[in-house]
Amino acid sequence: MNSGRFTPRSRFRSFKFAFRGLRSLLIFEHNSRIHLAAAIIVVALGFILGISIAEWALLTLTIGLVFVSELINSSLEEISDVVKPEWNEKIMRAKDYAAAAVLVTAGISVIIGGIIFIPRLLLLI
Repeated sequence: MNSGRFTPRSRFRSFKFAFRGLRSLLIFEHNSRIHLAAAIIVVALGFILGISIAEWALLTLTIGLVFVSELINSSLEEISDVVKPEWNEKIMRAKDYAAAAVLVTAGISVIIGGIIFIPRLLLLI
């Protein structure tokens, strides 16, 4: 499957697979659409409130981490369901850990968003 050779065509194909994965995430995982909506709101708010470059970098990193954790969680769920379709305590625990990772990264992103946006929003009141 992988000849190990670098070719522009092989790089293009790998990007195609990656974008297909993002598309599948947004189509099949409803929580990813919630994360996307939140990211759009945060980006719009960042433009409206004129946040700094450092704050943009921090928001970009946290948005990315939420999506990375969602991708890993969804991957683990999909492969677990194929490997062991029937209920299994260890599989359930692994899925719970992955879901908790998404929850933790989303929670951290809310805290970071609050640190960045709340002081600016309070100035508008």
